[in-house]
Amino acid sequence: MDILKLVVVALIGYLMGSANTSIIVGKFYGIDVRLHGSGNAGATNTLRTLGKGAAALVGIGDVLKGVLSCLIGMFIAGDIGLMLGGLAAVIGHNWPVYFGFKGGKGIFTSFSVVLMMDWKLGLMLLGVFIIIVAVTRYISLGSMICSALFPVIGFLFKKPLEFVVFAAILAVLAVVRHRGNIQRILNGTESKFGSKKA
Repeated sequence: MDILKLVVVALIGYLMGSANTSIIVGKFYGIDVRLHGSGNAGATNTLRTLGKGAAALVGIGDVLKGVLSCLIGMFIAGDIGLMLGGLAAVIGHNWPVYFGFKGGKGIFTSFSVVLMMDWKLGLMLLGVFIIIVAVTRYISLGSMICSALFPVIGFLFKKPLEFVVFAAILAVLAVVRHRGNIQRILNGTESKFGSKKA
């Protein structure tokens, strides 16, 4: 595999992922979502801070940049390029070069990458996520559990080693970015889905 192609794929994915949709949408409202709610530059905090319309735009933008990064990566470097481009987009979302490396948690973007890697596994995980959130009302918990399950399911379905490795990296990124949520869940102070913002 041409290393230069992989470097180009990673760079494109990272720069696309760095276009943090929640921060961009927030600018149209005159609000930096990182200064409100949980302080996270993502769709969930946008929902609590700016409402459903803004959150929908953020979700669409986060998914699109993941999909486009995967497609460009696949065009340049095949299946490895798809996974690398998607992973780089998630890293860019989490630590965006355009916004002082302070971004979101990458769940929407990660989910779009999961769907691009294997849409059947992605839909299975979506079902698990819906059940967890319906029972607990913790979006963060559903996100973390499904992220952690992705490499496990990939392994059980006998996916190639590189698939499982990329899935595991995505899972680690998701859990690391949710460290604060884990502590709040343990403390009983984590915001629940559907709860009104302060």
